[in-house]
Formats: sequence, structure tokens, C-alpha cells
Amino acid sequence: MLALSLSSATASAKSGVYATDSSWRRQFDLTKRTFATSGSDGQSSQCRCMQSFSFSANLIAARQRKKVAVRAGWLFKGGEKGLDASAEQSESANEDILMFFFQLDLATRVQYALNLEQYDIAQQLRNKLTEVETEVIKQQEAKRGSSSKSEAQDKAISIIRLRADLQKAVEREDYELASKLRDEISNLEADSLAASAKALAYENAQYAFRLGQKVKHKVFGYRAVVCGMDPVCCESNSWMEAAQIQKLDRGSNQPFYQVLVDVYEDPNLLVTYVPEENLVAPDQPDKDRFDHPYISILFYGMDGAGDFIPIKQLREKYNRPRHEVPIDPKDPKYGDIA
Repeated sequence: MLALSLSSATASAKSGVYATDSSWRRQFDLTKRTFATSGSDGQSSQCRCMQSFSFSANLIAARQRKKVAVRAGWLFKGGEKGLDASAEQSESANEDILMFFFQLDLATRVQYALNLEQYDIAQQLRNKLTEVETEVIKQQEAKRGSSSKSEAQDKAISIIRLRADLQKAVEREDYELASKLRDEISNLEADSLAASAKALAYENAQYAFRLGQKVKHKVFGYRAVVCGMDPVCCESNSWMEAAQIQKLDRGSNQPFYQVLVDVYEDPNLLVTYVPEENLVAPDQPDKDRFDHPYISILFYGMDGAGDFIPIKQLREKYNRPRHEVPIDPKDPKYGDIA
């Protein structure tokens, strides 16, 4: 499933790479810096980054195809709206994927240490994994609206208290204080409404595409695979402005997808964050070769319809059900079941 290097995982456990005196955040930040810097040897930054996670075999193989001819015209002509595909690249989406890899790698190191009966090292690694998981849960709750719901509840309690203070101020004829309290209540009500709307959007999210599904970009034409999703755009205002999200028919209040771009389309684009209205599923099953350095880590392989099967941890991350490919009763492999 995960193409991890046994020897490097074991060596890392022995050397205490994630020992209690080493911050997992420093290790992850080092990984991100490695990802952001290209080497003079021509090796991709993504490759060196993932080597630090012990996933090197996947990326070395992918990078050997770096010089493949790029066939997508959008790389040179730009899209209909004066953008090119790089406008939808997302550092935060890629960091989210890297953090997921980081968790998987730590969990694997814990298991190897246990297999070697190195229980002290396993406990140190498990402690670091717990810290990472706690941070990830906190980020996901903030992003997905769980904390927004509690935030809205806290603001509602504050509003009740402020209204009581407002009533007392009016009774004392302290109109200056009453005016300030009214403004504060108004701002809290707006914030509470926004937090409630965000929480509701995540609870009632409906997605047109699923994890592992092959899609095509309507504007830029590249092939991609869905590896993550949000019910609304969770990027920064500056990113949305650069990507001209305000010009979309459905704006930012529609599902957005983390997608892996086929390296044959562009070996440097890798991960983009795409609004639902800009994606389309192929009319016929797409069983053509699809290459990306993250594929063998996030997915078990390809199903009978040409889409990819997400690993259990990825489905759990997004709380998505397992997808079963429907059986074609006319397929001779299954005989006559009509």
C-alpha cells in the first residue's frame, strides 16, 4: 500500500529522529523548506521532500519522466479568463497533503519500532504522533466548521449578556455606553451568523465528485484525480483574488477540490485547488495511464472503471464512504446475470 522504505524507517526510529527533544513542527517545517527549494542536481524539490518521509521510490520513478513532452495547450495560451493553470495552485492544499503523509509516516515508524520491540522509541514516536494528530484535528475543526459551531454558541451567550448590559445602560440613561453596546452586539451577531453558516455548509455538503475520481478541467483541459474536498473555498482572500474566484458563476460558496495533475500534462503543477464548476467527469471510463508522485501513497490502485481507490485513512479523513464500481450485467467476465 504505502511504498515506505523499511530500512530508513527503522534507522530513523533508532536514531530518534522524532524523539522527545525534537519538535515535530520543526521536522515538518524542515520538510516544507526542502519542498520549496530546488537542488542544483536537477532533482525535483518534491522528490527530496518525500525522501525525508521515506517515500523516495515513488518520486524517483515519477521524476525519471520529467522530460516527457507536455501536451496541454493551456500551458502556453492561458484560459478563457486570461489565467493559466498555475493560478489554481495552492500551497495550503499541498501542505495539507504533506501533513497527511507526515502522519502516515509517523504511524508506520511506531509500528516498526514495536515490531523490533523497541518500546521506548515506539512510545516517543507515539507521543509525537499524538501531538501531530491533535494539531490536525484542531485545524480540521476550524476549517470544517466544528469549531465554528461552538464559536457561534459562545457568541450567542455573549450577545445575551451584552443585551442585559444594554438594558441596564438604557435604564441608567447612559446612552453613550448603550450606543457602544449596540455596535458590539451588531458585530457579534454578524460573526455568529457567518460561523453558523460555515458549520451548516460542512454538515450539509453535497459533492459532485468523489475521492479517487478522474476528472478534467473545463477551462485548462488537464486530467486530474480528486484527493480532497471542501464544501466551500477555504483559501485566503489573496488566493481567491488571484484566481478570480469572484468571476465564477457560483463564486466561493461551492465545493472546491484538491486534485493531483497528471505529470504528463505538467510535471511542475502537481496539486491544484479547483471549484466544482470547473471540473467535469469523462464521458467514458478513463483507463489511460495516469502518473503522479502522490498516487501510490494516497490510493491502493485503479478500479475497473479507471478511477483510483483511496486508502482507508484518506476516506476517514474526509468521512467519505467506500465506492463500489457497479457491475455491468453485459460484461462477459460476470456471465449472464441479467
